[in-house]
Amino acid sequence: MIAVTGATGNVGRKLVQALVASGERVTATSRGISETDVPEGVVQRRADLTDAATLRPVFDGAEALFLQNGGADAHLLKPQDVLDAAKAGGVRRVVLLSSQGVATRPRSAFHGDTARAIEDAVRESGMDWTILRPGGFDSNAYAWAESVRSRRSIAAPFGDVGLPTIDPTDIAEVAAVTLREKGHTGRIYELTGPALSTPRQRAEEIGAALGEPVRFIEQTREEARAQMLRFMPEPVVETTLAILGGPTPAEQRISPDVELVLGRTPRTFADWARHHIAAFR
Repeated sequence: MIAVTGATGNVGRKLVQALVASGERVTATSRGISETDVPEGVVQRRADLTDAATLRPVFDGAEALFLQNGGADAHLLKPQDVLDAAKAGGVRRVVLLSSQGVATRPRSAFHGDTARAIEDAVRESGMDWTILRPGGFDSNAYAWAESVRSRRSIAAPFGDVGLPTIDPTDIAEVAAVTLREKGHTGRIYELTGPALSTPRQRAEEIGAALGEPVRFIEQTREEARAQMLRFMPEPVVETTLAILGGPTPAEQRISPDVELVLGRTPRTFADWARHHIAAFR
């Protein structure tokens, strides 16, 4: 049996679907999960990654674990407690969803220190481990959905700076392979899309999927910062803006790892937009 944390998120939901399609038994967990969030036959349990005691029933009988790094609450996560609970439940293999920023922004508060501490705990756990380090997600474009629906416009900073964003479905499919198959122990996979994509280009591709133009409005850095501070902690905002506006060569590198694991090229942002265009109509 495979336990999946963060099972209602952009990656976790797709991972549960992929594992079920492969015939695996799955226990899915998140704070607010319900029967409607998972395919038929999947055990769902509510639990909190920041409270290891709630995870013990999730891990009981599991052989492998997909561990989401806690997202915005990562600083509250006690990874050793979570991993101890996993081992007590029978888990022998863990696949960690980490962040590219562990390597590219090692001094940042979240992308570096916090995520690195979680990675270190996984590597030192005594279990077989694999670490996934994706860059930016294509699904971050959901933040533009309301403005596209109501005004057919997108506002974002650094309109012509490209990053190789990745479809969360590709991350999920890589995770499914590394959870189910041998040959991935001790590996760190950097996961990116197949090409650099700028905010202006992503607006054009959403418009193409809609069949009508979407106007791009370039924000100043300060305008974007003020908007992000409404829902993100300041250290995360500052690091995010630094990546969006001044990515390092490593952050713009196209990684071969998705193709290495899956045997195909990653999906493009245009692919993602076509599959999720209902959110923008």
